[in-house]
Amino acid sequence: MSDYERLAGLELRIDGLELERRELALGFFTRVTTVVRLLGDGTVGEGEDVTYDAAAHDGYARPDLSGAWTFDELSQRFGELDPPGYGRWAFESAALDLALRQAGLTLADAVGRPYRPVRFVVSTREDINRYLAVAPTLEFKVDPTSEWTRELIESLAATGRIRCADLKGYYRDTPVDQPADPRLYRDVVEVLSDAVIEDAAFTDETRPILLDAADRLSFDAPIHSVEDVEALELEPRWLNIKPSRFGSVRSLLETIAYANERGMQLYGGGQFELGPGRSHIQALASVYYADNANDVAPSVYNEPELPSDPPASPLPVPQAPQGLAFA
Repeated sequence: MSDYERLAGLELRIDGLELERRELALGFFTRVTTVVRLLGDGTVGEGEDVTYDAAAHDGYARPDLSGAWTFDELSQRFGELDPPGYGRWAFESAALDLALRQAGLTLADAVGRPYRPVRFVVSTREDINRYLAVAPTLEFKVDPTSEWTRELIESLAATGRIRCADLKGYYRDTPVDQPADPRLYRDVVEVLSDAVIEDAAFTDETRPILLDAADRLSFDAPIHSVEDVEALELEPRWLNIKPSRFGSVRSLLETIAYANERGMQLYGGGQFELGPGRSHIQALASVYYADNANDVAPSVYNEPELPSDPPASPLPVPQAPQGLAFA
């Protein structure tokens, strides 16, 4: 029985829906998300819509979901509603959280796998020294840009703390777009010789550079399903699993199973969650890929001022997790 089949028959009752808008002003944009709360039988299940377009969170749809369902029935209903952006994951994760809580289960209970301590990295394009000053054992995922010199990349490599370089070659019309740059790619491949290389785009100029590092290539932005993995130019050895990209729990778990069958290494990622979504990606990492360098750091690492004793990696398994939450 697949993990999705273990979840599909969970029963839940929904009596109401609540929405909460959250936002955080950052240096280059204001992050807005919507927390979706499904209420039923005195229990609340939460999810989070991490769609980046702030305007998409205005006038948020309130579908009538009242009644008794199995989780699979409700998932199919969400497929019919087809919420825009990352809305489907918000509703699916809220429904799964509610179903688990109403059944008195955690995600680990339901799929028959243990929670494990979660190794995490901090994702940044800032100077990593401000983090190392308070947490010298931290590991990092960095976002190199064309402005980075080889000397800068060498200084990062010298720290011994860089685990992943995200080249963002598949982003379009976002604040973090980074076109394929052969010089940058060569410097990253050669200097960060132990790091996983994420979302490097193939062009005539970059392909020879990337094929020399094929065993370190990972993909994130193009991956929403098994079909997307199969459509890649090469079969990857690494994948960044961002649950919100998959929309449905079925697609997420089918892709994880597909990757495991083929020996791909997985690590979790997020999309700057401001609410319960961050706990959910930590729970999924704990169950499925806890030992790899997961981009699921606690939200304190997004604050302008770091505390003197931020949480260290790995995140411990909480004493009493509930539903889809890890904390």
